Amino acid sequence: MSKRIRIIFYLKKQRNYTTGPVPIYLRITVAGKRAELSTARQCDPLRWNSCAGRATGTRETVLSLNAYLDTLQQNIFEAHRQLLEQGKAVSAEKVKRAYLGKQEKTSTIVEVLETHNQRVETLLGSGYSPATLKGYKTSLHHIKDFLLSKYGIKDLDLKQVDYGFVSDYDFYLRSTCRCSNNSTLKYIKLLKKVIRECLHQGLLDRNPFLHYKGKVKQLERVYLTEEELKKIAAKEMVTERLSQVRDIFLFCCLTGLAYTDVQQLAKENIIKGVDGETWLSVQRQKTGTPTRLPLLPAARIILDRYQQHPQCLYKNRLLPVLSNQKMNAYLKEIMDVCGINKAVTFHTARHTFATTVTLLNGVPMESVCKMLGHTSIKTTQHYAKVLDLKLSQDMLVLRNKYVPEMAVNAAIPSP
Repeated sequence: MSKRIRIIFYLKKQRNYTTGPVPIYLRITVAGKRAELSTARQCDPLRWNSCAGRATGTRETVLSLNAYLDTLQQNIFEAHRQLLEQGKAVSAEKVKRAYLGKQEKTSTIVEVLETHNQRVETLLGSGYSPATLKGYKTSLHHIKDFLLSKYGIKDLDLKQVDYGFVSDYDFYLRSTCRCSNNSTLKYIKLLKKVIRECLHQGLLDRNPFLHYKGKVKQLERVYLTEEELKKIAAKEMVTERLSQVRDIFLFCCLTGLAYTDVQQLAKENIIKGVDGETWLSVQRQKTGTPTRLPLLPAARIILDRYQQHPQCLYKNRLLPVLSNQKMNAYLKEIMDVCGINKAVTFHTARHTFATTVTLLNGVPMESVCKMLGHTSIKTTQHYAKVLDLKLSQDMLVLRNKYVPEMAVNAAIPSP
């Protein structure tokens, strides 16, 4: 975009003008866009040279008027020069405001992030979950710490957020915060979403993420085998709390529900399916995708076990789910008691449902995708990649068909 400026003075006659002095106006033009302002002076049209943009004559009043217009023009050029030196976007309106001494309201990175988070908090339950808000708040916390660490300031002009800022923030998350690759990209993604909104609102002139590249690494998902599930189910727990956590975990292994979904599970989520059997009908908190799946008998037994539990009756829930932090802490204890040496979290139940309970038992990928509430089958396919046992089962047919004798006979030349 051109940053050249053009200034002209002209007379602005009213529609009903007949005779007499006319107000002198100034027009600023930058990149084809105009801005006008009054000079607070007047001139008779008969004494005005429209080509020169000045009054004609040698009288003292005329010379004084032209000198005033010259000074005004120099001040406009100076305002334009200062905008260029400050690296700010230049427009006719901004030059006008700079000349008039009107400070342009600037936005800051912390300010826009706080405003965004306030809106998310207002919309909790209407498209946003508490977990989403927690992620945005953590992202804001990292940004504040980064500004103090890198620049020694508490906030930064939004227009100074460029590729260098994004690159340095990426490095800060990986080094100082010790975030993994995927966690780093998650926080970068949250910042990118807010920056994209700023671009749409015209608060930024260029996208600082234009040349930034980040690739999420596909991690191997931990899941439990059928033998491990049986071991957990058969183990007698020393406390009622461990037994309760074990039951809820096994229920999720049999249904594929995530923590947030099972925590909100209520009686209205139990329906009669198309086959007349008991089904679960939920809407995934994370994606808003409706999910329906048949309830296995073992899962139904677990639900029946907690029908009269005080917490379930009080909160109108089907299972007495603790906080996610406590569930994970108790699960670690359960795995130690059962002798299972795996990094198991509550979300492992969902992975176990996708692998051991469904895919390994011949349930089609499309059905698993629908029961998990995935918006894309590509997400479900990640589970199939880790199933070496499934590959072995699939190749068993070929092992029986292509017997070793075929290779041996092929290697012996005929007489």
